[in-house]
Amino acid sequence: MYKYIREAWKNPDKSYIRELMWERAPEWRKESVILRIERPTRIDRARSLGYKAKKGYILVRTRIRRGGRRKTRFKKGRRPKRMGVLKITPKKSLKRIAEERVARKYPNLEVLNSYWVWEDGKYKFYEVILVDPTQPSIKNDPKINWICEKQHRGRVFRGLTSEGKKGRGLLNKGKGAEKVR
Repeated sequence: MYKYIREAWKNPDKSYIRELMWERAPEWRKESVILRIERPTRIDRARSLGYKAKKGYILVRTRIRRGGRRKTRFKKGRRPKRMGVLKITPKKSLKRIAEERVARKYPNLEVLNSYWVWEDGKYKFYEVILVDPTQPSIKNDPKINWICEKQHRGRVFRGLTSEGKKGRGLLNKGKGAEKVR
């Protein structure tokens, strides 16, 4: 079953996903920016990133504005080159910013991972998987209880999620680095 869901999400414009999201996206825009949800929109992606349907796992959908930094144009004298309005882009990806905003909203939980759900002209929607390190079902699970240890507190802010590592250039080892003679 997961195989067919994954195939549909690979090309959302050519599958049933487009019509489904055409109905859902306007409702999502009216909801609050960070919203806790009961079940994942993309069950295959959530499961591959470590989500399990049991106590201690929380799913949150968030939206974030697309594009770079929006800086206001200066009123007084500067030549256009020195105004610093165009080509001002953030150092972090929008997905990483979304993860950090969710982590600030839920300070007692840890971000495990996140995935893209949808985007339109103005927003990008992500679903973030959070884990409660104080939950007994998490403490007793040998596959996830590493997150209960003290050194994993605030991992999203230190760039230790997969998106954080990607932004720091730690995921693709050997690619892009040229040998210096």
